[in-house]
Parts: sequence; C-alpha cells; structure tokens
Amino acid sequence: MVDSVMRYFTNRNFKITNEDGHIYGYGKSIWAMIDTETREPVDIMKVDNETISKHIETNYDNPIKKSSRVKLDSNLILQKSIIAHYNDVDINGHVNSIKYIEHILDIFPLEWYKQHSIQKFDIAYIVESHYGETLNFYTDKEIEPINNEVAIQITKSSIEGETEVCRCKIIFG
Repeated sequence: MVDSVMRYFTNRNFKITNEDGHIYGYGKSIWAMIDTETREPVDIMKVDNETISKHIETNYDNPIKKSSRVKLDSNLILQKSIIAHYNDVDINGHVNSIKYIEHILDIFPLEWYKQHSIQKFDIAYIVESHYGETLNFYTDKEIEPINNEVAIQITKSSIEGETEVCRCKIIFG
C-alpha cells in the first residue's frame, strides 16, 4: 500500500502473510513512474487528476525503518560477471529487478544459506541494463569467510568503462 507520494516516487509498504494471517515478513519500497517511450520520469501527481492521492494509506504499521544509502568502499572485489540473457529482461526490455536480486543471492554458497537467513535486503536501482550487456558483481568484502553484513555493487560494462546499475546491502542473521 502507498504511504506517501513525492513528485516522481511513491513509498510503499508490504506485509507477507498466509491465509491465517501469520506474518512472515515485511517490505518497503520506493517506486518511480517513467514514460515507457522516453524513459523519463513522470510527475505522478499530474496523472489522472491526482488519482494516486485516493490510494494513500498512512495508518499502516511496518517495523522496517526507512532505508539509508548503501555506502561502498573503493576497494571492491569482483565476484562474477554475467551477460544479461532473455530470461533476465522484462516486458520493458530491461533487466528485471528480481533478476538482479537472484544474481546477487547466487554470489553466496549454498552452505551459507543453510546456516544463515536474510534479515534485511536493501537495494537501490540507479540505471537500467539491457539484454546482452555484461553485468559485474562486486562485494565490499571477501565472500569466504562471509561477514553478516555485505555491500554489493552491480555495474554494466561498455566501451566507455563501467556504469553503476545498482547497489545493495544484505544483513544476514
């Protein structure tokens, strides 16, 4: 549910439950609206006579604190590079948000997940990447031994160099 609207963004809250109401977790996200032809941001409040205002709900309890910027060291360690394939792109032609998360989680060995769970996963998307582009996955620490908190940066390669695509921080418990 939407809890606030800024010019180009909405803040949203999520609660994951089963049919009996048992809560498994919460989520927070910030969504942007873009024009699918120009790829430029759209002022959400100017769409459909501010209809979004009718959907704002502020009486929603979410224990997740607002995310802060993920800080990265300058000494990042390349963990892997992949080429974005058909399975990675969505209907808009860019790499899907969930695919970034899947590729990030694949950095860590299965044995790690047998003993640790993800407590918090913050991700900030910066620019789009597309089919055929090379994505590079960097961490701020060596994977083995893994620290319970890891920052990750994804870049895309081009002739001009590397461009940051997104960054995230995972806290394991």
